[in-house]
Amino acid sequence: MKSPMSSPGTPFPATLFAGRNFAVVGLGRNGMPAATTLKAMGADVLVWDDSEAARDAAAAAGFTVGDPSRSGQHFHALVLSPGIPHLRPKPHRIATWAHEQTLPIFSDAELLFHAVLAAGSHARFAGITGTNGKSTTTALLAHILTTAGIPNAAGGNLGPAALALPLLGDDGVYVLEMSSYMLERIASLRFDVAAMLNLSADHLDRHYDMAGYAMAKRAIFGRQGSNNLAVIGIDDPLSRTMAGALRRHAAPMVAISGGSPPDQQADIWCEAGILRDRIGPILSMAEAPALPGPHNAQNAAAAAAMAMHLGVSRADIARGITSFPGLAHRQQLVGSRGGIAFVNDSKATNADAAARALACYPNLVWIAGGIAKEGGIESLAPLFDQVAHAVLIGRDAAMLANALERHNIATTMAGTLDAAVPAAYAAARALGAGTVLLSPACASFDQFSGFDARGDRFAELVAALPNEGAN
Repeated sequence: MKSPMSSPGTPFPATLFAGRNFAVVGLGRNGMPAATTLKAMGADVLVWDDSEAARDAAAAAGFTVGDPSRSGQHFHALVLSPGIPHLRPKPHRIATWAHEQTLPIFSDAELLFHAVLAAGSHARFAGITGTNGKSTTTALLAHILTTAGIPNAAGGNLGPAALALPLLGDDGVYVLEMSSYMLERIASLRFDVAAMLNLSADHLDRHYDMAGYAMAKRAIFGRQGSNNLAVIGIDDPLSRTMAGALRRHAAPMVAISGGSPPDQQADIWCEAGILRDRIGPILSMAEAPALPGPHNAQNAAAAAAMAMHLGVSRADIARGITSFPGLAHRQQLVGSRGGIAFVNDSKATNADAAARALACYPNLVWIAGGIAKEGGIESLAPLFDQVAHAVLIGRDAAMLANALERHNIATTMAGTLDAAVPAAYAAARALGAGTVLLSPACASFDQFSGFDARGDRFAELVAALPNEGAN
C-alpha cells in the first residue's frame, strides 16, 4: 500500500518525535540542521557547543542551550556532530558522559532513517563511502536518478545534512554520502544499496589504524539482506580484501573497476574508455567530460551499479553520466589563460586523491601544500614525471619540497595561494606546460576554513590573471 508522502519538499509531520528528548552537541553545518529538524518534528531538544558564540547564536534562534551532562534530563539519544570524537583520539567529555549513561550516540543519518520509517514512507536509502570519490559518486547517482525521473534527495557528508533533507514518498531515494565518522554512529540504518569505493590511509588518528578505518567503512553494509546490493571497488588491495569477505555477505555483491582491462573479476568496469558490464557497453567515458581519468570511471561504475539496482534503465544511466556537470573543487576547470588550463582540485586533501588528478594531466605545474597527511607525498613519486614544476604553499611546504627535490622536481616556495597562482602561471608559460593544477594533497586548515574556501580563492585568483596569449 502506498504511503501518502509525495516527492521532495514534503515536511516531516510536526508531531513525529513528540515526547522524545534529544541532546545535540556541536552546532555547525551538521548539528544546527539536526536540531532544527528534530524540533520541527516535535522533539524536545537541548543544544550545546563548546563555542560561546555558537551557543549564543542558538539561543537567539530559540533553542534551549545547556550542557546535557549537567542538565539532569533523560535523553533518548545524543546527536554528536561527526567531527567531534566519541572514542579516539580522545573522547569529548560529553561523549564520555553518554557512554557512562549507556546513552546512544547517533549521527543524524541514523535519525533520518528513524524518521522516514516513523512517517510510514518506504523510500529507499543509497549510501556511498570510500576514502576518495564519494562526493562525486553521490552527486552523480542523484543526477542519474533525476535524469530518470526518480524523486531523490542527496546529502549527508556532502551538501545538506541528512536531517535537513525532506520527507520522500515510497518512490523516493535518499542518496547519502557517508564518512567513516558518520558510519561509526549508525545502529539500525540499512542501505538498500551501498557502495564502498576505495581505501587508503586517512583519519588514522580517529580510527587507530587501517584495520579500524576499514571496519568503520565496512559498516555501510551492515544489516543488508538478500534484497539489497553491496557495491565495492576492487582497484586497491584493501578494497579487494574487503570484497573477498563480502562475497560471503547476505546481500549480493557487484565488484567495480575503473581499470582497463579489468582484473579480479569486476562486474562493471572501464575497458579502452568504454564503461561496460557483462551484458555489454554502457557508454564511452569520452562522452562524459566532467569525469576524467580511471578514478572517475570507477565512480561512474559505482553509480551505474547502484542505479541499476534502483530500477534505472541503461539508456537513462548513460544519459545521466554524460550530462553530469561535475562538482566544484574536483578537477574543475575554472579558467584558461594564455592557452593554459587552470584546474581546481582543492578537494584532494590527501596524496591518494591528488594522484588521481596528477595522472590526468601530462606536463603540468602543480600547486600543492597545506597540512600534510601521514606519509606526505612519497606515494606520488611514480607520477612526478607529469610535473614540470611545483609551487608549494602552507605549513608543510618544506616537507613537500624535500620529497620533490629528491626526485629532481624543481620547486617554488610561494607560501600562500595568492603568491602561488601567478608564480604557477609564469612557470607554465616559461616551461610550455598545458595545465596549472591545484591538487594540494594536504588539508587546508592552516590557511583556509576548508577545501572549498581554498578552491574558491584559487578561482578568484585565476580570474584576476592577465590573458597574455599562448606562447
